[in-house]
Amino acid sequence: MAITKIHPIKVNLKAALDYIENPDKTDDKMLVSSFGCSYETADIEFQMLLDQAFRKGNNLAHHLIQAFEPGETTPEQAHEIGRQLADEVLQGKYPYVLTTHIDKGHLHNHIIFCAVDMVQQRKYVSNRRSYAYIRRTSDRLCKENGLSVVKPGKDKGKSYAEWDAQRKGKSWKAKLKIAIDAAIPQAKDFDDFLRLMQAQGYEIKPGKFVSFRAPGQERFTRCKTLGENYTEEAITRRIKGLAVDRGPKRNATKEIALRIDLENSIKAQQSADYAKWAKVHNLKQAARTLNFLTEHGIDDYAALESKVAEISAANDEAAAALKAVERRLSDMAVLIKNISTYRQTRPVALEYKKAKDKAAYRREHESQLILYEAAAKAIKDAGVTKLPNLAALKAEYRKLDEEKERLYEKYGEVKKELADYGIIKQNVDSILRVTPHQERTQEL
Repeated sequence: MAITKIHPIKVNLKAALDYIENPDKTDDKMLVSSFGCSYETADIEFQMLLDQAFRKGNNLAHHLIQAFEPGETTPEQAHEIGRQLADEVLQGKYPYVLTTHIDKGHLHNHIIFCAVDMVQQRKYVSNRRSYAYIRRTSDRLCKENGLSVVKPGKDKGKSYAEWDAQRKGKSWKAKLKIAIDAAIPQAKDFDDFLRLMQAQGYEIKPGKFVSFRAPGQERFTRCKTLGENYTEEAITRRIKGLAVDRGPKRNATKEIALRIDLENSIKAQQSADYAKWAKVHNLKQAARTLNFLTEHGIDDYAALESKVAEISAANDEAAAALKAVERRLSDMAVLIKNISTYRQTRPVALEYKKAKDKAAYRREHESQLILYEAAAKAIKDAGVTKLPNLAALKAEYRKLDEEKERLYEKYGEVKKELADYGIIKQNVDSILRVTPHQERTQEL
């Protein structure tokens, strides 16, 4: 599980970069990498982009932190996940420096990226929407890499220290909420709930507001301080399987509704009516499945398998095409940035060649000469022998970016279709109890 947070860098960019690149924290800089810049000169490369920006705002860069649960990953895997996160979130448009720190009890990534992009020098917009995308992407990458995932709505806005305290059981409130959630599905009424809490070791203090104290806890904790779903009234309603009333202007949140659904499900399975409900539910699912198959002209299992395979292949093809365009855009963004840097700094390099006191001239223009040399080397390494027209290259980039949006839309449509057919196939397999090794001769 990774906790993320982001904040702007308005001053002291070099100090921030020096901190995240500290050799003692990054295994002697073995866990330092960069994109679109060299980590040694990132501060002056960022500044050149900022100087070209028409509207850059007050931010020099943004600092994204991704912290992992202790013992859940390795430094190398954490660094790779950080790279994937930066590449997806920044889409190859913003130069960044990525480091992984190993000096604390938990591994964590630092990503510092320029506040403006490499092509149009437009500023990065950091807001709730962009942060939500960062959070979703980080969670997905954790899941893909076999790590635990932050549940939606949980730990929102929480610092690492707060989350770590909760993980280690230092938060008495967190432990109490877990104990209450565990007791509610088993309780017949509120008195039975209190008995179950005592069985978990909690001391109970009755009164206007019921309070609990765990073994080793100094003070009692009032239930109402845990949130509106943990007041005595709310707990009583949850035991009865009723949603918490928020009044006409507020409905129960999805998280609370889900919890109540789970509690009700546990109670329902103990009921004689559950089997009847399940039968009706399964029949409804079967009817929806048959309607879908009829609408799409699928008459047998082989045709269904063939259709799923066809859509799966189209999905892979669309994903591959999208990734190819994204890689090309990323390469073009870096090339545009290097050509722009090369052209701006070339006059200084030419004067350097003519200078009689080269050492003195270099001391005076060291930053620009470093940028020129780095850009010239990058252009050569890219196999470019003749500099392309910068305006034409930017026009090609914009056209390719539009193509990416078209491919992304197509990929989303195919992905949704694949998900729909996947659900239908699961329903069919469930209804027919088909296994992968069974002869599929049944007609749908």
